[in-house]
This record gives sequence, structure tokens and C-alpha cells, in this order.
Amino acid sequence: MTPPPLPFFVYGTLRPGEPNHDAFLRGRTLTEEPARLAGAVLYDGPGYPYAVEAPGGSGTVHGDLVTARPEDYHALLAALDHLEEYAPNDPHSLYERVARQVLRDTDATAVRAWVYVAAPPVAARLRARGRLIETGDWTTRRPG
Repeated sequence: MTPPPLPFFVYGTLRPGEPNHDAFLRGRTLTEEPARLAGAVLYDGPGYPYAVEAPGGSGTVHGDLVTARPEDYHALLAALDHLEEYAPNDPHSLYERVARQVLRDTDATAVRAWVYVAAPPVAARLRARGRLIETGDWTTRRPG
């Protein structure tokens, strides 16, 4: 089944100015705008972050809402799935791609978007012993 063409909510290395932005998104997007995902927290990973859905809906992850150019959508979806090591129904996936409501920062409009969140086993490890990024913003993390 082909997934619906939703925009993407990016919160780590795909954000403008981060290492994977130009390699994956440059020239393939119609819009990129600041947005946030409520009901999730952010953990530091090995060079990239993980959004973890928070029990009780607390927390906010800051990022960008990216709308792909229609002609690039399917190739971009495949490239991002590969980057995020996501394969549907694969228990070894680090992330799951889920459709969630995100809010545009400019006007708080809710938009349904694809979000790569930590897969359940990864999320459980992070909750137990991960390093939380208190601000929910990957760009404000402290090195080390």
C-alpha cells in the first residue's frame, strides 16, 4: 500500500544547517518551516537525536515541517526511510515512521506529517538510560 503524500517533520540532522539537510533535502522541497511536535521528548543519540513519544502527552520536540516537491516525493520518502534505517514491520528498525499532528510555529496550524520516532525497543532503552535534551531542540544540545 502506498503511503499518503504527507509532509515530513524533521528534528535532527535533516534540519537546515545540519549535516544531512543539503544531501537529502536541497532542491527537493517546496517549503521548510519551523514547527513542533507535542507529546514527545528528545533524546541524544550517537550523532543524531531520537524523538520518543511521551506517556501522558508531555513534552515538545522542535523542528521543521518539510513539504516535498510532488515530483520528488516518492524518491525522498525512500531516501529518508533508508537514512533512518526504517523498514515496515522490521523488528531491527531504529525508527518507526508514523503520521502525527505537528504545529506550525508561525500560526499554530495543525498539520499531519510523517515523523520518525524511536522504535519501541529503542524508546524503552532511552527512557531507562538515555540523555534527554531538555529543550526539545537538537540545535541547542551541548556537545559531549
